[in-house]
Amino acid sequence: MSKNSPKNLDEIVTEIVETDLLIIGGGNAGCFAAIEAKKVSPGLRVAVMEKAHISRSGATAAGMDAINTYIPEGKTPEDLVRWSRSQVGGGPIREDLALSNAQELNGAVDDLASWGLPIIRGEDGQPEYRGKWDISIHGEQLKPIMAEKAIESGADIYNRVAATNLLMHGDRCVGAMGFGVRDGKFYVFRAKAVIVSTGGACGLYKSYTSDATSSHHQTWMCPFNVGTGYSIGIRQGAEMTSLEQRWVATRTKDHCGPVDTISVGYQSSVINAHGERVLQKHYAHLGGDKAPRYIRANAPMEEWLAGRGPTYADTTNLTPEEAKELKTDYLNERPSFVLFLASRAQDITKEPIEIYGSDPYVVGGHCQSGYWVTIDRMTTVPGLFAAGESAGGTPNKFVGGCAAEGKLAARGAVAYVASVKLPALDEAQVAKEKERVFEPLLRGPEFDGVSPLEMEERMQRLMDEYAGGITQFYRTNEERLDYALKHLKMLRSQVQYLYAKDLHDLMSAHEVIDRLDMAEALAHHLKFRKETRWPGWQTRSDYPEIDPKLDCFVESRLNKETGEIEMFTRPYEQIVPGDRCQP
Repeated sequence: MSKNSPKNLDEIVTEIVETDLLIIGGGNAGCFAAIEAKKVSPGLRVAVMEKAHISRSGATAAGMDAINTYIPEGKTPEDLVRWSRSQVGGGPIREDLALSNAQELNGAVDDLASWGLPIIRGEDGQPEYRGKWDISIHGEQLKPIMAEKAIESGADIYNRVAATNLLMHGDRCVGAMGFGVRDGKFYVFRAKAVIVSTGGACGLYKSYTSDATSSHHQTWMCPFNVGTGYSIGIRQGAEMTSLEQRWVATRTKDHCGPVDTISVGYQSSVINAHGERVLQKHYAHLGGDKAPRYIRANAPMEEWLAGRGPTYADTTNLTPEEAKELKTDYLNERPSFVLFLASRAQDITKEPIEIYGSDPYVVGGHCQSGYWVTIDRMTTVPGLFAAGESAGGTPNKFVGGCAAEGKLAARGAVAYVASVKLPALDEAQVAKEKERVFEPLLRGPEFDGVSPLEMEERMQRLMDEYAGGITQFYRTNEERLDYALKHLKMLRSQVQYLYAKDLHDLMSAHEVIDRLDMAEALAHHLKFRKETRWPGWQTRSDYPEIDPKLDCFVESRLNKETGEIEMFTRPYEQIVPGDRCQP
């Protein structure tokens, strides 16, 4: 325990913050929510609780080289919904949410451009498209641009404060609680409405690149997005949707870099060890190069499983000038990958770039996992809204769509706030949460217990080996999932033995607690969907075909009385005309 660590709860300062709207998570959607809320209602008190620092937090913190959804001239929001539907094999998706998002999308991207984001344009002044819907940008400063505007809006920014639980009044959300990872205070935010925009859940599974000598989370998605935004809602009985539709991506092997930059931006085909163009030869019946996104993401791993690995992005067709341009593009999003290539003295015009699958993530901006929300983005917990990766039902939002959803959630929350009065503070609830939060730190490292890292590694191995991780080629079955659920429950019972040696360790302890809650819910979703609807994203070895009876949404909700997760379904409603299996 550090010298400045408290010896008892009485030494820990409690700071109470009064606000109208609290935004948990200051990433892309959170920044846009704050800006929009202050624009719609300038007198509204808005607070942002951010675990890191708003200037470099969230999935966009490392920069981007493209905005993956922007509607070109001649296309409509309905066209984008149809395309998005096709990318998940024809559905289900929340078409009402997807359409409202698509209608807001270009405006959100135009906001970024007006704030100074460099969008690459052609001679006609129009954005340069590198695919059907995505435009190229110089996005190294993408997050600082958003953050600057959020700060300028007048929102109160609370950096370095990690959320731990919602503040409740009966079944209604009236704020949230957390602790300062630098100042050690316990924070209580009283708010008439709360927007959760904390990103997805990374680190539930063991990454194939993780070992004792390297980064513990060598993943593509932001490793600091651990599913807290989901878990604090799950614990209060919020309905979650489509968690089983995980995100699995193709990445550069041994150094996790983006492949779309190569395959989409520079038209490099995926090839196997025999030099065969994988999608065209082995997946022609599923659309080849136009196959749904999950097929293209999972194809390299299927090649490995079939004995045709390694797999590559074939860059040998590039000229030296194009290879230089490709590396320059990487400087906007994953500059360290350029150093990786240099360290191997690899000439990518003569030797293709090896690619491999990622560990699975839960991200509601790529897939559609997250909270079940209304058209105003309110969850099933009154007063609690969700935006960006946290809101479910709308796949393929990416940067622009998450920004648009931040604006939509803000409008919904502002309208809700107008008729709400806050109750008196529940002192007993606050005291109970304060004790729970700091208990691992007060035990100290002398306690004969379990470190956050030890518990996290056990959880990641369980999920990898039994709940469809990368070492199992994303496959699972009933017996493995039962094993995972049994041992996840065992791990959750051992949370009482977690100890923390300092505030950073305390944050890690609560991150693994949140991941455990998320992992359990995910395993229940994977178990309930007894079919294989999205190979790689969701593969059941014991149910390898699609079951038409499950052409619906799979939902979960924690029964707070029994402590058990209950599963059920909701019907799929198509509102945009068109063939559900065609873009």
